Amino acid sequence: MKASRNESQVGRRLERLLRRCRDGRLALVGNDELQRRFGQLARWQSARLAWTHRDFLDSERYNQAARFFLADLYGDRDYSARDEGLARVSGIMIRVMPTPALESIADGLEMHAVTQDLDKSMVGMLFDEMGIDGPIDADTYGEAYRRCDNQDGRIRQIVLVGKVGRDLDTIVHKSSIYHLVRMTHYPAHLAGFGDLQDFIERGFEAFRQMKGADEFLTAVTSRERAVHEAILAAAPTTQWAPPESD
Repeated sequence: MKASRNESQVGRRLERLLRRCRDGRLALVGNDELQRRFGQLARWQSARLAWTHRDFLDSERYNQAARFFLADLYGDRDYSARDEGLARVSGIMIRVMPTPALESIADGLEMHAVTQDLDKSMVGMLFDEMGIDGPIDADTYGEAYRRCDNQDGRIRQIVLVGKVGRDLDTIVHKSSIYHLVRMTHYPAHLAGFGDLQDFIERGFEAFRQMKGADEFLTAVTSRERAVHEAILAAAPTTQWAPPESD
């Protein structure tokens, strides 16, 4: 069956984003110092996110979703195995999956790629341009954030968080898809796609647990916009950073 124009477009977008994410990972291979810098930045950002959204982490209803966003989508986890697994099955996915599902996956990849680009800019600014030698704190982070001057990328990242979350919230409540994900657990692990499968399962379980994600996603995106605006305005760090980081 011949692919429609929309299917071809989203397929090409998916392939471009897979290459973009892979190029970002390969830039770190064999460079221990660069890996250390990226890790240091990721840990600071993860701590800030956990502080900003600490009420969700303490919530029985929202805890799983908060941990999924902070660790699997926004955190300092090593995504290499997950993304390599996705790259290996992308050809099959493009042929058999419906366009809306492919678009959701592409949005998730774009969010990851945008985050990689933003982190690359921050690492260069913090360690090369500003020459910090020691822990990152809120003051140096805020200055680097402003000097990078990549507001379009920052806003796009926040928009994608909401979009990916709402797409996932729609998909997880379709029982046929949920049961298919559950059925593929062991075959996926046997075929070497365990990391990708576990990632998908964590997302499904987290969003099914919430029984509705509107409040969570609205709060996360509005808070992240508020943090973005506070940093750009050089507001006191007590407004947007954890006390121990000040």
